[in-house]
Amino acid sequence: MELEYRFEDICTTADAIRAHDRRRPEIAVVLGSGLGGFADTLEAATTIPYHELPHFPTPKVEGHAGRLVLGELKSHGGPPRTIVAMQGRVHRYEGWSSQAVVFPIRVMRMLGARVLLVTNAAGSLSAEVRPGELMLLTDQINMTGDNPLRGPSDPRLGPRFPDMSAPYDPTLNKVIEAVAETLGIPLRRGVYVGVSGPSYETAAEVRMLRLLGGDAVGMSTVPEVLAAVHGGFRVCGISCLTNLATGLSDKPLSHDEVEQTASAVRLEFTGLLREVLLHLPIPKP
Repeated sequence: MELEYRFEDICTTADAIRAHDRRRPEIAVVLGSGLGGFADTLEAATTIPYHELPHFPTPKVEGHAGRLVLGELKSHGGPPRTIVAMQGRVHRYEGWSSQAVVFPIRVMRMLGARVLLVTNAAGSLSAEVRPGELMLLTDQINMTGDNPLRGPSDPRLGPRFPDMSAPYDPTLNKVIEAVAETLGIPLRRGVYVGVSGPSYETAAEVRMLRLLGGDAVGMSTVPEVLAAVHGGFRVCGISCLTNLATGLSDKPLSHDEVEQTASAVRLEFTGLLREVLLHLPIPKP
């Protein structure tokens, strides 16, 4: 059995990005369904469609533009921060393997980013949540039935058995909470459950996920965080709770509702992301 994506493939893609822009990013950001507009606020930006990059998987889901943006966030008096942002991601339910799903994470780490902030649109497992609320990720449960680290181990990418006792960095989470409080943005805390999709969960499955300790459920993020921790990223994440999961409301679920709710809170989410990215501590190389 051979790796679907080799270390050399990651290097090739990183070199192709450097041919467009040689800046070394400090922070990588994954922008989920309907949330890609944040990347358009970056200054001095270089935008590269995924399909122009070798080996880079391209999404085919509405709300995922499929562009890599390398740009700057200017702080209040301090030096600008260099950000690499993914406008959209691919998912296993599109037919991609877990290794393909996490390939962009590997590439952004190769570019030099040391902190990863993941975002997603998720369904709330609590009826008390109002659609549009934001949730800070404190832990995750892998219910996808797969792991992107399966197969041969390449020590250049990370250890064979990575520790996952704190996949979402507690220090980074404290910074995010402090920023949200300063901005007056309510921020829940919770555990994200990753499922394979593409069908939404049944009411019985929602009850099961709640019993397991989940607070929100979605079809992304978990593989990315596994690969990010494996590769040495410090990770944090925020979910936009776009809907109540099956059985918690009378409304049928649809992807249109997810996109509409994410769009409705875009300004609030964008404002929070901007300030968070300016305040996150960057570890030394």
